[in-house]
Amino acid sequence: MGRKKRIWCPDYFYHVISRGNRRDALFLSDRDFRQFLNILELVSEQTSFKLAAYCLMTNHYHLLLKTSTVSLSSVMRRINKRYASYFNNHYHLTGHVFEGRFFSSQVANSMDMVKASRYIHLNPVRAEMVENPEDYQWSSFRLYLTSKNSPPFLTLSPVLELFSGNESMKRKSYCEIVQNGIDIDDIAGKL
Repeated sequence: MGRKKRIWCPDYFYHVISRGNRRDALFLSDRDFRQFLNILELVSEQTSFKLAAYCLMTNHYHLLLKTSTVSLSSVMRRINKRYASYFNNHYHLTGHVFEGRFFSSQVANSMDMVKASRYIHLNPVRAEMVENPEDYQWSSFRLYLTSKNSPPFLTLSPVLELFSGNESMKRKSYCEIVQNGIDIDDIAGKL
């Protein structure tokens, strides 16, 4: 029996998760994390996707991604194939690097956009790797705190535009929600 075909709507963001095969580590060194970010940049130049949040964990990663001209499956195939080639070549391995197909969930509205981004940025805190999301190096959360050194493939506006005020106020509002564990449903009227 064949796989169920993925539904892709180019007007929506998707929360995407991809895991290492057998839940093995995907990232064994800082070089691996940097290489994955380089691949994101390269594929974004080729496909013009929008990335609103990311978090690279040890054995999986999360992306909040929107593709408008190339299907989500095509973009993910390019990312995972390039990284698998790098990983196998660098560590002199063969075989599968990823555990089957990636998981994706469509982000239906602005509340879900904030929830998905928050979930992604709190992943290392929930995994007890760090106490605060800003302490985790391989996540986009630090870039929400400050606009310094934002990579070209990352666009914060899809999340920040959901808040009121100038850019500084929007950043502060979003970061408070993530850092202080504020229930997003409690502030629905303020977005």
